[in-house]
Amino acid sequence: MYYQFDFATVLRGDYLHAFIHGTLITLALFAAAWVGSIVLGAVLAIVRQSGVRGGAAAVAAYVEYHRNVPLVVQLLFWYFAAPSLFPAPLRDYLASHGSEFPLAAIALMLCAAAYVSEDLRSGLRAIPRGQTEAGQALGMSYLLTMRTVIMPQALRISLPPLVNQALLLFKNTSLAMAVGVAELTYEAKEVDSSTYRTFEAFAVATVIYLAISFAIMFCGAALARRFNAAGVRR
Repeated sequence: MYYQFDFATVLRGDYLHAFIHGTLITLALFAAAWVGSIVLGAVLAIVRQSGVRGGAAAVAAYVEYHRNVPLVVQLLFWYFAAPSLFPAPLRDYLASHGSEFPLAAIALMLCAAAYVSEDLRSGLRAIPRGQTEAGQALGMSYLLTMRTVIMPQALRISLPPLVNQALLLFKNTSLAMAVGVAELTYEAKEVDSSTYRTFEAFAVATVIYLAISFAIMFCGAALARRFNAAGVRR
């Protein structure tokens, strides 16, 4: 007896709404974690590149921790253990408003920032030191030189690995289901539990993940072409 496919069942009514809701939560989680990881990763890269011994060592320890501890363990730590260190008002607020999404976003952001910082540091090291010295000769501070001269170039150089990190972060949002975030994988599992249409439920989730992943790659390629064109004009 052949398996009878029935995609119509999982793509109508509450089940369709579940997939839409899960997709929106996944995108929101990805966006929050990615923006935060870019900002934090840039700060970490600048501190490590500055050569300040204590700061560089702290950043190196941060990077090694997040690169060697499984991400799911980091998610579980932030959801179950970290809140015990928060002030009581913050714990009460999270308990009453739902802590799953913000704590998962923090865990994903902190982990992604470690990888982003290394990609940006590679970009910073590719820029001739003379540019930093020229900025200082013009009276610019180290931070101002980094922000206006060095970091924009490092971002352009690091764009390919940063796109790869964006894809990895997007896929890693699926791990947030471990702490109860109702993202796409979580909703696909719920649809599967309700309809017993395992193939159809996860096939739909797979197609959505693929579509968004290709969109991220397309945006990365478009940015690369734009930066290359700008470099040629200069």
